[in-house]
Amino acid sequence: MLLIKKPMIVNEYKSFTSDILVEDGKIIEIKENIESTEPAQIIDASGLYAFPGGIDPHVHMELPTPAGNSSDDFYTGSLAALAGGTTTIIDFITPSRGQSHTEAHKLRKKEAEKSLTDYSLHGTIVSLNENTENEIRRCVEEEGITSFKTYLAYRNTVGIDYEMLRRVMQIVKKYKGVVTVHCEDGDEITRLQKDFVEKGQTTPLYHALSRPEYTESDAVAEVLKHADETGCKTYFVHVSAKRSIELIAQKKSSGRIFAETCPQYLFLDISQYQKPLPYSLKYVISPPFRSRESRDALWQHIISGSIDTLASDHCPFDTFGQKDAGADDFTKIPNGAGGIEYRLALLFTYGVLENKISLNRFVALTAANAAKIFGLYPQKGLIACGSDADMVLWNPNIEKTISLQTQFQHCDSNIYEGIQLKGAPEYVISSGRLAFAHGKPSTKELTGRFLKRQ
Repeated sequence: MLLIKKPMIVNEYKSFTSDILVEDGKIIEIKENIESTEPAQIIDASGLYAFPGGIDPHVHMELPTPAGNSSDDFYTGSLAALAGGTTTIIDFITPSRGQSHTEAHKLRKKEAEKSLTDYSLHGTIVSLNENTENEIRRCVEEEGITSFKTYLAYRNTVGIDYEMLRRVMQIVKKYKGVVTVHCEDGDEITRLQKDFVEKGQTTPLYHALSRPEYTESDAVAEVLKHADETGCKTYFVHVSAKRSIELIAQKKSSGRIFAETCPQYLFLDISQYQKPLPYSLKYVISPPFRSRESRDALWQHIISGSIDTLASDHCPFDTFGQKDAGADDFTKIPNGAGGIEYRLALLFTYGVLENKISLNRFVALTAANAAKIFGLYPQKGLIACGSDADMVLWNPNIEKTISLQTQFQHCDSNIYEGIQLKGAPEYVISSGRLAFAHGKPSTKELTGRFLKRQ
């Protein structure tokens, strides 16, 4: 039993001071001056905020690539998540072409057993065949997997074309699921990459230049047409470009269109790619960092509400031994960077403390909206009686600098190195157990659970 005394509880729509009593991984009572009749661990949370545990709906732990798996597995990645106040992650099942989704699901769940946090999985549709509809139905009705990722980039491996996407949307709509879309026009990117490489323009800068903003926004426009036609709930991952979010904002009133962005697109810009090698290698992600104009536009749509979630797209690779495989050819650099550990603190420091967003909007972006979109609410994303006891007791006065030397993510670089933060978890509680206290892990009894979603 755990008794939390006098935090300021912050949910999406309401903030108030109260005590919280936890038993068997659930919140069982919320009221002032709770007196426990049984022995309980007591935390004095006076002066702290109690946020619902963060939900990161877009992570890639131990993602296989030709350069090796991404450097965080489910254990180290979930440890970094907890360090930053995230208590639930949603990763991906990504079958190879010709592999059954059922088989890929079984293998991915085995890999995810190491997770310290609760977790769920998005399906991924990489091809269409006579079994696709049945596999989608089975995922939704039997496995509790209700969302399906599609890629319009990477056409040679996992990407699909627009006509296949339309068919996927029709099937997923039938089973009341959500299609998530990586919007970059793969054919145009391939053409630009080939052109740059033939000219000997191979540094990381040309990674960004081969994926200009229109390759994203043109894809967004096309996907919105398919979403209108099919009526399928559609979630746009890692939106990075000004025109993209403007197009999405125009369709938000339908109630079926959702948008995600990531901290890297709010804090970094295309100038990072002009740094010399090997420093520029760590910034190679897709979509790439954009113009400052797009960065400012994303902040405006964070404020206005057009952006629903802030995800990390956590997918780190070591600079030395992985990313440097493409030092002479940007097309060979594994795409991805870490960020799950700093998602909440970056938004708190530069969103809440700079009066861009309220504490309640902070909770919506980091937890509540993801829980609602992906079928985890009110089990997750809410501090209420009956909800899971996933909470972050947040100290708004802790000051720190992001540093490779103190990070928990397992990687030899950090794209946010040197950024100043104010506000951090004092305690992180996962399924009723104390996972972190004063910046130090206490994870011996933690075992993440696979979450079936509604």
